[in-house]
Amino acid sequence: MKIFPAIDLLDGCAVRLTRGDYDQKTVYSSDPVSVAAFFASCGASSLHLVDLDGARDGGVPNADTVRHILGATSLFVEIGGGIRTLDRIEAYLSAGASRVILGTAALRNPAFRREAVRRYGDAVAVGVDAKDGKVAVAGWREVSDVDSFDFCRTLAEEGVSTVIYTDVACDGAMKGTNLPAFRRLKTIEGLGIVASGGICTHDDLTALCEMDVEGAIVGKALYTGALSLADILRYEKEGL
Repeated sequence: MKIFPAIDLLDGCAVRLTRGDYDQKTVYSSDPVSVAAFFASCGASSLHLVDLDGARDGGVPNADTVRHILGATSLFVEIGGGIRTLDRIEAYLSAGASRVILGTAALRNPAFRREAVRRYGDAVAVGVDAKDGKVAVAGWREVSDVDSFDFCRTLAEEGVSTVIYTDVACDGAMKGTNLPAFRRLKTIEGLGIVASGGICTHDDLTALCEMDVEGAIVGKALYTGALSLADILRYEKEGL
């Protein structure tokens, strides 16, 4: 199970939101590049990046910061937030990103997501952010009537290899993750699951590892010191 330390970018800073609420943000660093370098120095192999400005408003206002991070580390970096054109996918992959994450555009523009998967294959993942079981978009401000699990099944049928699934109610709350949701997702044949949202204890990580999910994203628990990156990397290197 890959461990993805997370950097969420807002106004050029590394921040964490609580339950996806932009009004409940904590700024942890004004230098996200140094945060990424620190994660790499701890032994991380992977990094989860989200442009929160882009997720909310469209566009990629933190693209320069993303490029600096890509240039400063040799990590497997997945990047999401505001990626709504094939040109932007190409730009991030050419800059050194290992995987791009489609969110709002994946739901709103099925033709685009299918073409992106056809063209870039495993280098394209889809982020599915769920509020009360429905897919949320536009930086979690809008909730669709699309069932999140049905959407994941559709994605698998279309050839999407990886879904990053977040229960928004858990995200940043430091009260644990939605393990039943990940157990349900693991029944979808052929779909790799990266778990996100509320992962804050070794019990969370042990349970996810036992499910054989592809990866686990850890954010606020690292910034607050609830979990040590150097310690939890054993789930990646040694399993249970």
